[in-house]
Amino acid sequence: MPPVVSKHQSRPFPFRVLQTPSMKQSQRTLQEYRSTLAPDEVLAQAKKFFTRRNSLYATFLEKEGPGYLTFRGQGGEELVIAAATRDGATLVTGSTYLFDMQVARFFSTLAPYVLEEKLLPELPAMS
Repeated sequence: MPPVVSKHQSRPFPFRVLQTPSMKQSQRTLQEYRSTLAPDEVLAQAKKFFTRRNSLYATFLEKEGPGYLTFRGQGGEELVIAAATRDGATLVTGSTYLFDMQVARFFSTLAPYVLEEKLLPELPAMS
């Protein structure tokens, strides 16, 4: 790779410019999180979190059903939060196009699920 030359300098930089990794929009529209909270508790917290925020990204509850909530926000943008029990934890899913940062922030407020590793008992020594 040839050295990078700045518009403001005539000499090349002695290093390479690395592209910073970022998530593509398609990777941010559907997010998942595992929690120890019950699905009903997760949905109750989602109602509080997304409807009581007084900001540019405020939403209102549009639909509510067993295991899911849908909200509407700025410009009619839809936000869906779902929660279901899976493999001993609650799998929480957030889907949106515009509110991806708010979904990630909401997930950070939930109690995390910690996978505990169980070791096998020691086998008796063979003689």
